[in-house]
Amino acid sequence: MAGRIGRTLLAVLAGATVLTGAASAESQVVRTRDGWVRGVEHASHREFHGIPYAAAPVGALRWRLPRPPQPWRGVRDATRPGPRCAQQASITGTPATDAEDCLYLNVTAPRTASPRTPKAVMVWLHGGGFVEGSGSEYDARRLATQGDVVVVTVNYRLGVFGNFGLPGLDGSGAFGLADQQAALRWVKANVRAFGGDPKAVTLFGQSAGGQSVCAHLASPTAKGLFHRAIIQSAFCTENLPANLLAPGLPSVPPWESPDALAARGLSSAAELGCPDPATAADCLRRLPAERLMTVFGQFAGPAYGSAVLPRDPYRMLREGRTHRVPVLSGSTKDETTYIQALHDLAAGPLTAQAYKRYVREAFGEDAGRVLAAYPVRRDEPPSRTWARVTTDSAFACPTFERNRLFARHVPTYGYEFADRSTPPTLPPVGYPYGAYHSADALYLFDLRVGGPERGLSAEQRRLARTIIGHWARFARTGDPGWRRTRDRKPFTLSLAPGAVRPVDLAREHRCGLWSTVSR
Repeated sequence: MAGRIGRTLLAVLAGATVLTGAASAESQVVRTRDGWVRGVEHASHREFHGIPYAAAPVGALRWRLPRPPQPWRGVRDATRPGPRCAQQASITGTPATDAEDCLYLNVTAPRTASPRTPKAVMVWLHGGGFVEGSGSEYDARRLATQGDVVVVTVNYRLGVFGNFGLPGLDGSGAFGLADQQAALRWVKANVRAFGGDPKAVTLFGQSAGGQSVCAHLASPTAKGLFHRAIIQSAFCTENLPANLLAPGLPSVPPWESPDALAARGLSSAAELGCPDPATAADCLRRLPAERLMTVFGQFAGPAYGSAVLPRDPYRMLREGRTHRVPVLSGSTKDETTYIQALHDLAAGPLTAQAYKRYVREAFGEDAGRVLAAYPVRRDEPPSRTWARVTTDSAFACPTFERNRLFARHVPTYGYEFADRSTPPTLPPVGYPYGAYHSADALYLFDLRVGGPERGLSAEQRRLARTIIGHWARFARTGDPGWRRTRDRKPFTLSLAPGAVRPVDLAREHRCGLWSTVSR
């Protein structure tokens, strides 16, 4: 009798309707290990938003490794995204927030997905330099329906909340990474209820999200949480050239050392009125979030030295000690036009004199050879020339090397996104953006915030379907459908409208030169 009542109640709940703007859609109720959630069912897919995967990291849980969420009674509304994690206002239009209760994820599944016929799962880690972004900004319906996969998008702690560290503080420099692993554990425990296969999980991300994937490939606590990895446009290996991320910023490694993080953490603690190292963590936990936002951007990336990330991932990769899962890895053809445009929009374009100074500061005694290969040209603004230098030195050639290192131990597939007519997401700057940093995300997702003013053309939509097909095939099989790269026989597939074909990445981006230039 009780079972019949329960089934009747579930049927009533499942038949309820929920308003979404001016339209209504049938709701969908799913049971997770923490409680029931009600999402929205559309003609082609189901969506569930704002599902907590960990306890709110507030109060005494600030700068603690994530804890399981508190189970709830009844049916939780999962028709709206959860709050974005604390971050500053963005040029793409997202407002500032100091929300710490932000560890939520979103699930998008094709209508045909069910526990009896589970689909491959793709877990997306957003970009944003570890200081901005959210999972809910990415509308995954195209990827889910055209790729026939279940897509999970994730929020994780950012800035000072996600990357802070102090001597002796467990998890220092890796709280955001630990959040991502908590989300993966949630997927392992719950995704079958949404029609996903917990034994076929692909972790993928772009920019900071891609760098996070590199971290998890080297993290002992991530072992067994995913089965394939896609790295898009990420800093994972070489030091970043001076002046790339910000004018005047010296060369920095992608992975911060524990000593450097601890020193900066103590300095920030003293700046905030907590100078005693023995009590700094507890003192800082008592401060309101808005006070911590004053040092938010000083912690803009992960550090190694914790149980989550014990060692430098680049060193782990060179030693062949990363997890043995297939890897799909690539970058865009004109990566840093986007990054340089952000600087130009804020402070004006580079002059020829400033460009030469940037090169000297970035490459020291090798600057002459770099300037000879990338001279100032009358037909190209200096900002665009600097973008070519940093695209090749910081993205294309390190990606080429990364792929060769992975290929020594696991099936590895290289790509370059090369659609130079991609609609830009930033205002005009006087030179073409080309295939800019993050442009490839537009071919997988529709952006809910900060998208381009115009959509993709018919030819670009065909390319998007092609890319989704490759990514989804990789998620299902570990093979995207093109030739593997090898350490001694590299292979890269160029992805452009009407021109999906092999490309000599090393020649195109002068990797022979960059292999001899110090940073």
